[in-house]
Amino acid sequence: QVQLVESGGGLVQAGDSLRLSCAASGRTISRYAMGWFRQAPGKEREFLAAISGSDGVTYYADSVKGRFTISRDNAKNTVYLRMNNLKPEDTAIYSCATGPNYLSGSVVRRATAYNYWGQGTQVTVSS
Repeated sequence: QVQLVESGGGLVQAGDSLRLSCAASGRTISRYAMGWFRQAPGKEREFLAAISGSDGVTYYADSVKGRFTISRDNAKNTVYLRMNNLKPEDTAIYSCATGPNYLSGSVVRRATAYNYWGQGTQVTVSS
């Protein structure tokens, strides 16, 4: 059974940084695509970043490119999302997901392409 557990969220001030973690069990993350999404109240789920399973290629939404960085530690079977220069509009529930290893290109940006999801972690950025 695949399980994803996010951690690292919290209440921060604008301009601060956070690193979210997504610990996986039941699946070797280096062999599968991993993605980060967020959902703010009243808004649709938004793609943030992904890393492909086959070659480790990373993908980012334009809205976070240059501020967010996705990475993975294969030894810990954990994916991270480093978030810098946080803004109040970054306030949301952040979730990680895992999908088939062949995900790439535009497909990695689709939430429907992922098979398993974590419960999410709340990030609140005050102004």
